[in-house]
Amino acid sequence: MDTGTLEAYDTETRRRLGASSLIGIDEAGRGPLAGPVVAAAVLLPSRPLPELAGVKDSKKLTPKGRERVFPLIRRAARVGVGWALPEEIDQVNILQATFLAMRRALERLRLAPEEAPWVLVDGNQAVPGLALRQKTLVGGDDLSLSIASASVVAKVVRDRWMRVLESRYPGYGFAKSKGYGSAEHMDALGRLGPSPVHRRSFHPVSGMVRV
Repeated sequence: MDTGTLEAYDTETRRRLGASSLIGIDEAGRGPLAGPVVAAAVLLPSRPLPELAGVKDSKKLTPKGRERVFPLIRRAARVGVGWALPEEIDQVNILQATFLAMRRALERLRLAPEEAPWVLVDGNQAVPGLALRQKTLVGGDDLSLSIASASVVAKVVRDRWMRVLESRYPGYGFAKSKGYGSAEHMDALGRLGPSPVHRRSFHPVSGMVRV
């Protein structure tokens, strides 16, 4: 969908829920073998947003496209970003770590007590432990401008961090693979063993941990 359609969805959702504002929340990095899972929470103003033309689901934008709209979102919206590190993922599992990152992202919005936005969560599972009202939305990053914006922010932040990890732990191709199980990454795992930022609980990393 184009940006206008996504924006119209949020406008109608605010009206239907009786919400003064919406927070879109999404994550990046649930599937990789290395690096954090990153969540973003985006509260867009309740006004027309022509400056966000071109924003859509991060998977439908090129890396350059995501980098182009990223600062536009940051300027137009209130944005919170939360992480869960590989060791946290290993401790509590990837689903619970994703929820942890989402709660951290929401905390960083520093909502005032009198604010009562609805949270639109991409997917079919509500975030446990939230006092805010929630609505889950399967495929939400292709329906809601708030969620699409959150998907872009989470993806850009995580991809930038994976480039930092490439410089710290060379040889695994983190800048290119972003921690996913590419052929280059799997070959490096076999030669080098897991790095400190690999998820020890994920197969096949779990079978490569050197004691």
